[in-house]
Amino acid sequence: QVQLVESGGGLVQAGGSLRLSCAASGRTFSSYNMGWFHQAPGKERQFVAAISQSGGSTYYADSVKGRFTISRDNAKNTVYLQMNSLKPEDTAVYYCAAARFYGVGYAYTSDYDYWGQGTQVTVSS
Repeated sequence: QVQLVESGGGLVQAGGSLRLSCAASGRTFSSYNMGWFHQAPGKERQFVAAISQSGGSTYYADSVKGRFTISRDNAKNTVYLQMNSLKPEDTAVYYCAAARFYGVGYAYTSDYDYWGQGTQVTVSS
């Protein structure tokens, strides 16, 4: 069992930055691939970024490439999402998730076993 707790969300002006953190419980954090997803009101949950168990591989949605960076610190059981050059369309609830193995692929919610409760990010224009 893995419990995930996100933090770092808030209100920021367009062009600003935020860093989200996701703290995981348990001693098996390093055995999980980690992902960030977001969900805007009335929309489906969408892939943002993912990182492999060791941190050696990272993946991004086209909409955030060059602006967002995912990283992890296995010693601290934490995954991060650095968000720069934020846009109003980035406004959403952001969720972190843990996947022991990928079946369909890192961008698919069905591959993730555990989810956090989410943190709100609001970008004003």
